[in-house]
Amino acid sequence: MRILIVAGEASGDLHGASFLRALRELVPGIHAVGIGGARLRAAGLQCLFPAESLSIVGLPSLTELKNVFSAFAKILRLLKKEPPDLVVLIDFPDFNLLLARFAKRYNLPVFYYISPQIWAWREGRVKTIKKYVDTMAVILPFEVDFYARHGFKVEYVGHPLLDVVKPALSRKTLASLIGLDPKRPWVGFFPGSRPREVRAHTRLFYETFALLRQKNPAIQGIFVQAESVPTLPLETSKDLKLARGYQYEVMAQAEAVLLASGTVTLEAAIVGTPMVVAYRLNRWSFWLARRLVKVPFVSLANLVAGEEVAPEFLQDQACPENLAAALWHILKDEEQAQKTKTKLAQIRQRLGPPGAAWRAAELAAQYLRRTPQAIAVT
Repeated sequence: MRILIVAGEASGDLHGASFLRALRELVPGIHAVGIGGARLRAAGLQCLFPAESLSIVGLPSLTELKNVFSAFAKILRLLKKEPPDLVVLIDFPDFNLLLARFAKRYNLPVFYYISPQIWAWREGRVKTIKKYVDTMAVILPFEVDFYARHGFKVEYVGHPLLDVVKPALSRKTLASLIGLDPKRPWVGFFPGSRPREVRAHTRLFYETFALLRQKNPAIQGIFVQAESVPTLPLETSKDLKLARGYQYEVMAQAEAVLLASGTVTLEAAIVGTPMVVAYRLNRWSFWLARRLVKVPFVSLANLVAGEEVAPEFLQDQACPENLAAALWHILKDEEQAQKTKTKLAQIRQRLGPPGAAWRAAELAAQYLRRTPQAIAVT
């Protein structure tokens, strides 16, 4: 049996890998082909096009558009010449919702894992999902009610990050690995997982750190480089270090973190570390987003909480002065920091129990067990 998996972004690659490993336990011998990143490839995906070339923020460049068209053409050829038994789409909405149309044209079952954020903008896409998606597995609790209002039943499997975010190192061990003093306060900086995000936030976060040091010279900084980012333009020092591969450990041991908005805000909520959220786009992309996005918050942590647990600063408001002031408030006010941690624990509870990848894999396995190959084996 063969499945097609398409995950075009870093978070989709992470959750897709867990999903694929679980599915192979439930349905041994399946062959997976499609689009993914390093984690999906390590999980056994035969990769037709690397996801790293498809991650886009804001308006795409000509090179980015060329990569998207090339990847889509490869997938269409596969659907036509070697149709899989199941099409598994993971987030990545513009690409995957169009792909779902073609999959149904060839009468292929479509399983969508991790809903596009249509509750935030372009809500009309729910009509496309109802028409072309057979089963939608959602990971945020409020998505069930959203789809129900539109007459579409979805399956809530819980959030896959609960199985992934498991920091293991002690503060002393992490300090020795990175080169920081474990007795002094730490602030973690997460500038993003896409090249454009990194370019937009690294200098901003560095200047924020400099302002924090003016308030308290004992503060140390750790910039976390995402695995999908080849380089981080940052000059380190004895009080400012660059970490790669210790994302959750840095979150767990830092007194506060500054994040570029995204899935990383839920990761920090699961760990329980007070955070400040910032995001910058080019002016045209931000102008467009302001007119299209219909949710009160940009960070997933705040959306799940239903209130601003993490202060958010967007575009011009995301300046070093504002970010440093918000982080300093966390660092100097232990009582407020503890109240924030309590609210972060409530967010974690709302995400459901661990095991999301297994529950999603079981839903997908139900399609594979009905294929002629599976019936012949049994």
